[in-house]
Amino acid sequence: MAAKRALVILSTGAEEMETVIPVDIMRRAKIEVTLAGLRGKEPVQCSRNVVLCPDESLENASKQGPYDVVLLPGGMPGAQNLAESPAVKEVLKSQDDRKGLIAAICAGPTALLAHGVGYGSTVTTHPAMKEKMMAGDHYKYSEARVQKDGHYITSRGPGTSFEFALTIVEELMGAEVAAQVKAPLMMKD
Repeated sequence: MAAKRALVILSTGAEEMETVIPVDIMRRAKIEVTLAGLRGKEPVQCSRNVVLCPDESLENASKQGPYDVVLLPGGMPGAQNLAESPAVKEVLKSQDDRKGLIAAICAGPTALLAHGVGYGSTVTTHPAMKEKMMAGDHYKYSEARVQKDGHYITSRGPGTSFEFALTIVEELMGAEVAAQVKAPLMMKD
């Protein structure tokens, strides 16, 4: 089986936990993860002043697709930067056109709204983003910690990052691999 591949788009102001936890969990599952900087390969300052170093620029990483999943972290102004980016729109539209998995957490789903992706699906977001996400009646809203609908996976915030990441692993690699990755993490059931 060819290795599964993930593209995580990192923007200034991204939420650190919503970026690092999914990257870590997917790498534990042997998914090849590319952390792509929205504005290049330079270090990126996140919402709580943690600095992360992208593996690649989004410009270069997008040429290396397709990916099995494209992931959008939340955080502010990180999610807003994703929502305003024509490059993110291009990546999301390409992924959506081929029914590739799209995952977004916290405020990240607002970039789906901004780029017209996933209309008609059921999503969840951070509670502070619910009103924005529901404007225009493009989505059905769920209060679930992690919501999967078709090829979209959304989640609520930093505290749901592990569940979100494990849901992605289960979708790409199967329940057995997800359970193997989860076991040594000492998570509450």
